Amino acid sequence: MEMESVSFEDVVVKFTKEEWALLDPSQKKLYKDVMQETLRNLAAIGKKSGKQKVLNEYENLWRKLR
Repeated sequence: MEMESVSFEDVVVKFTKEEWALLDPSQKKLYKDVMQETLRNLAAIGKKSGKQKVLNEYENLWRKLR
């Protein structure tokens, strides 16, 4: 049985700017911690070339939320 690749887009939870503004600081920290752990897990199972793509997607997500 062949396993399909999992991408950052498959597991990321995206908030709109309005939704993000409604979160309190502890919720934002929890989100950041969970996304960092997810990123580490994806990087650990992914190929080296895929790791950079995941990192770029994660960084872009944070830029949009700031």
